Amino acid sequence: MRHRSIGNTLVSAVGLGAMPLSIEHRPDEQRAVATLHAALDAGITLIDTADSYHWHAGEEGHNELLIARALACYGGDTSDVLVATKGGRGRPGDGSWTVTGHPEHLKRAARASARRLGVEAIGLYQLHKPDPAVPWADSVGALRELLDAGTIRAAGISNVTTAQIHQAYAILGDGLVCVQNQYSPAVRDSEPELQLSTELGLAFLPWSPLGGITRSSLDGPAAPASAGTAFHRVAAEHGVSPQQIALAWLLARSPAVIPVPGASRPASVQDSARAASIELSAAELTQLEAALPG
Repeated sequence: MRHRSIGNTLVSAVGLGAMPLSIEHRPDEQRAVATLHAALDAGITLIDTADSYHWHAGEEGHNELLIARALACYGGDTSDVLVATKGGRGRPGDGSWTVTGHPEHLKRAARASARRLGVEAIGLYQLHKPDPAVPWADSVGALRELLDAGTIRAAGISNVTTAQIHQAYAILGDGLVCVQNQYSPAVRDSEPELQLSTELGLAFLPWSPLGGITRSSLDGPAAPASAGTAFHRVAAEHGVSPQQIALAWLLARSPAVIPVPGASRPASVQDSARAASIELSAAELTQLEAALPG
């Protein structure tokens, strides 16, 4: 497994998005734990979660607790595993998502996440989404307070614009280590944010990185995966899955990129992990990029 940096921390070049293990249509706990253990066996050392990754009302922190249990019962060393969690969103239990960026809420949420994860300080805490009802500087200021208090060791921001990245960087300085936006072969609206992250030395964690190749856990059931794309043709030449080629393409976009594809089965996470070893040629990258929409 190759590695990349989030701040001063080295992590696997491909992480695991743990959301599918706790939201709608989630697997039973035995399979969920097996999926997390398969990720660790494959060399994945970055697990991405959030306090809002749950299905029903009253289940806040379901995914965090699941990850804590899986790490506790894993037979190997987990000291190099970075669990990155997020706060600022909620799920009332009706399938919807809410946004709450009030500083006091974020500070309470971070402390609760630390308790669920069983850690004194969260390795990476990310503001899940800007709250239009709260000044951005106030929400980011809560991350500054959490850093100063030692509740979190590093901060990240998600679903943000370049202007919001600049403002957060001015407030957090070296405490800001990553940006997490949607980015995939099908959705490349965050190209400016990726470029800025690279320039600032911030890791860029694409969520839903297999868009256009595999249906995301956030997509509706009527959104099928694409087939017969350039990614599928290059995959056939390499004898691997198109998902691996999509992840390898992302890794080639910038040394800042660390994709966090979701998985709900051991085989899926093992397939994603193998993408870190694929080197795409310049001709293959040209072929893939020529076929991208837009």
